[in-house]
Amino acid sequence: MAYQTEKNIQEAFSGESSAVRRYTLFAEKADKEGQKQASRLFRAAAEAEMVHSRNHLTVIDGVGATKDNLLAASIGENKEFKEMYPPMISKAREEKNDRAERSFDWANKVEQIHFGLFDKMFQDVKAGKKPAETVYYVCPLCGNTVEGSAPDNCPICGTAGSKFKKIE
Repeated sequence: MAYQTEKNIQEAFSGESSAVRRYTLFAEKADKEGQKQASRLFRAAAEAEMVHSRNHLTVIDGVGATKDNLLAASIGENKEFKEMYPPMISKAREEKNDRAERSFDWANKVEQIHFGLFDKMFQDVKAGKKPAETVYYVCPLCGNTVEGSAPDNCPICGTAGSKFKKIE
């Protein structure tokens, strides 16, 4: 694939992926405001954008075997918490933007956890070991992700463990 076309596919994938999340969040807000039909439209558009996103990623063979996907996820999370977020945190602190600093800091801490989870799973799969069956819990405020059971309170943001979302 020509360089510019591959760059365009990457950009299109990024834009479509962002739209999926943005429209999903818009739908949640519409639901809270009692705008049921607007919520449906946002959800329909989000689903369509997901189709576009999947198509673009398929073009560049962006989804491989689970072992390869685990490695890619591990590398991505590692880069986020080591390279991407630290300067963002520093700049937000310098500009006295407390909300942005907190958002970046929470994400940075969670990306480090994700790295560990992905790396552990990758090592197991690479070694031919069947990973232990477990559920995950996700904090609705900061995204903290834990195995097995929710903590009493989130160690990152303090949210009650009873509010964590169970992922089975």
